[in-house]
Amino acid sequence: MSPDAIRKVNVIGHLNPDTDSICAAISYAYLKNQIAGSETSYEARRAGTINRETAFVLRHFGFSEPRLITSVAPQIKDLEITPLQGIPRETSLHVAWNLMRDTVHGTLCITDRDGDLQGLIAVKDIANANMDILDTFVLAKARTSYRNVLDTLNGKMVIGNPNTVIDRGKLLIGTTPEMMDGNITPGDTVLVTNRYETQRFALEAGAGCLVVCCGANITGVIRNLAEERGCAIIITPYDTYAASRLITMAIPVRAKMIPEEKIEYFSVNTAIEDAQRVMARTQHRFFPVLDETGNYMGVVGSANMLSYHKKHVILVDHAELSQTVDGINEAEIMEIIDHHRVGTIETPGPIFYRCEPVGSTCTIIYEMFREYDVEIPADIAGLMMSAILSDTLCFRSPTCTPDDIEAGHDLAIICGESPDAYSDAMFDAGADLTGRTADEIFNSDFKIFSRADVSYGVGQTSFMTKKSRRQAEALLKPYFETASRAKDIPILFYMFTDIRKQTTEMLYYGPNAENLLQRAFNVKAKNDRVILPGVVSRKKQVIPALMSAIQVFQDEQR
Repeated sequence: MSPDAIRKVNVIGHLNPDTDSICAAISYAYLKNQIAGSETSYEARRAGTINRETAFVLRHFGFSEPRLITSVAPQIKDLEITPLQGIPRETSLHVAWNLMRDTVHGTLCITDRDGDLQGLIAVKDIANANMDILDTFVLAKARTSYRNVLDTLNGKMVIGNPNTVIDRGKLLIGTTPEMMDGNITPGDTVLVTNRYETQRFALEAGAGCLVVCCGANITGVIRNLAEERGCAIIITPYDTYAASRLITMAIPVRAKMIPEEKIEYFSVNTAIEDAQRVMARTQHRFFPVLDETGNYMGVVGSANMLSYHKKHVILVDHAELSQTVDGINEAEIMEIIDHHRVGTIETPGPIFYRCEPVGSTCTIIYEMFREYDVEIPADIAGLMMSAILSDTLCFRSPTCTPDDIEAGHDLAIICGESPDAYSDAMFDAGADLTGRTADEIFNSDFKIFSRADVSYGVGQTSFMTKKSRRQAEALLKPYFETASRAKDIPILFYMFTDIRKQTTEMLYYGPNAENLLQRAFNVKAKNDRVILPGVVSRKKQVIPALMSAIQVFQDEQR
């Protein structure tokens, strides 16, 4: 697909999003919308639940949470959906059959006036109904309207109301009075020809409707008798054989349709892979599609699945396959803006990739605002400042660079905040454990990494007081085993970082976790933890050391 055809691009941060991830997505989406053409829209999305620090930032600067996105795998909405018109439930089988023939579709969807799906009818359902010649009560059982009968037989109602329904009696062909004697019951629909004796006998026997074939006329006597007895009369140009074959096709589709609760249908948000599995186990050729409000909008079949539009994404604050949303290999990655190591994401062709060794992704985005000469609104400046303060621990982290400091102070001037006072309030909000669960705290800032065939995860929580750190540890330590199983990661490390003292207590879980930590930092573990003075950065101080220790350990095992 050419860039000119792109209508929507999602700007997404990593799983278990932190403040830099969310603020970078919002800020970069804003920048792209300022410099892009009017036909392309950029939207910030989040790949998980935001933490309390990030919630404080968004609330402080007047932003709502970005919409959640868990997968960028192709969905039904990315296909060319066939816009097949739905039909009312009172539509006759005859009309439905003709629609199938004209549209070359063997399936029709039945909808109500509001567009809600009511059922589905396929060509085989109509064929089965047409073959069921022994069911002579079919018109009454289906409560078929006379209007359907008229349309099906190309008839003219000379006596009766077209809007009434046939609710009793059977269907039979009137031959001679002798043959009909004892066979007609009140309410029957009788097909007759121009024979006066046959018409009169059927009326006197209590027929509910006479269908006069071959366009024959009726006499005044027959007309008066029919009106007197409340019998409808329809005149059709078809002969008796054709009329008898066609009249059962007047029943409404609701009588033979597959009801909505038994239909396999898809939402526009259904993953194509899931839809293909459903198609493989059913015999239907076409499947209804409902829009996001639940209304019917068209159908898809196996042919539609052959071509789809990939979702277009920009990744910010990560380049690791394990840290991104599901289905990324089936999406079109347009750009990556990051400040971490070059990760495991691969693209089939060249893309715009910008990675700088700074403390925050928002520092890079701030530079891009200046490069494109785009004015930074105060609220966007507040987001970017918050991200820089968060990732650099208010300029205390070893990952902090002069570029971060310059960007942070410039943005603080634009948004009117004091970095020191604001960061204290932001970190306090993030450390608040009131009502939080172990799962929520653990996943507030947790990332998965791999080296060769070893996968491990590293989480981090920063605290301003010993009390909040002890509360968090009491919740998290018993949770490590559960988290390891849930994420299928055998080795876990968790950093409890004291921002003011620039120290991290590292807890660990899993086989060889203690050995790896001791190798990485040349320290001894005590009470299931190691103390790491001066270590506050996961990206710059922890991950490189663990990667090296894992490599050495693997070399020794060979």
